[in-house]
Amino acid sequence: MHAHAVATVVTAALGTAVLLAPASDTRPVRTAVQPTVIAHRGASAYAPENTLASIDKAAKLGFTWVENDVQRTKDGRLVVIHDDNLARTTNVEKIFPHRAPWKVKDFTAAEIARLDAGSWYSRAYTGTRVPTLEQYMRRVEHNHEKLLLEVKNPELYPGIEQQILKTLGNEGWLDRAHLKRLIVQSFSADSVRKVHQLKPAVTTALLGRPAVTRIGGYARYVDLINPSHGTLSTSYVSTVHAFVGAHGKPLRVFAWTVNDAATARKVRAYGVDGVITNKPDVVRAALSAN
Repeated sequence: MHAHAVATVVTAALGTAVLLAPASDTRPVRTAVQPTVIAHRGASAYAPENTLASIDKAAKLGFTWVENDVQRTKDGRLVVIHDDNLARTTNVEKIFPHRAPWKVKDFTAAEIARLDAGSWYSRAYTGTRVPTLEQYMRRVEHNHEKLLLEVKNPELYPGIEQQILKTLGNEGWLDRAHLKRLIVQSFSADSVRKVHQLKPAVTTALLGRPAVTRIGGYARYVDLINPSHGTLSTSYVSTVHAFVGAHGKPLRVFAWTVNDAATARKVRAYGVDGVITNKPDVVRAALSAN
């Protein structure tokens, strides 16, 4: 079944109004384009993830888009770190040995600022720190980069969406020019919906691979569906593309986390719009080859 027909059937089943191109629509058929390459947690294969060093490395490699994760400290500061636990990517167990289980939400920003977030990766990065969101945004701006920002574990941090948007606004990232360089995503549909309600102009993405029957509902407040590469197929990507998202354009698909040439070529053949990767240079080379 053609993707537009699939979407129409799904929408009818849901009883939701989703803007779809009718069968008689004469708009050009979507053509294959080179997917955008997004450096996952920065160029995290080559520098410690979610650090300023990692986005600096992405910039040096020539990549514009970077991805990060945002969580909140005990005293209400936003920090850029993937896990809700500090143990994997810092020396917190050495500095605070009696504070298990070392959750981000149980430490103040000043305490987290003391931690070494680089030596676990390489001795060359000893002394690297967990950045605050403000520090991170200023470096992204300095590097002329674009940002795919993930609201991480929002259930742990009530109101984090509003706080993130306030920080982005304070850093000048909610004007028209910067909004073209920003996507906010989460695995939590409620969190993404909240971002859209608070700031409808922000481009938003839902992480994961929702059932086709639910995409029409999500399309009211998201612009992208971003699944794991292993869950994708050409038909699924085509079906997602058949829906029109929150800003009146076909939904896009960014696939994660792709770190080898063969998989990069495979997801390109599926028709994805972006590839999220720890090794952006490897993916770029694969996608550039005929």
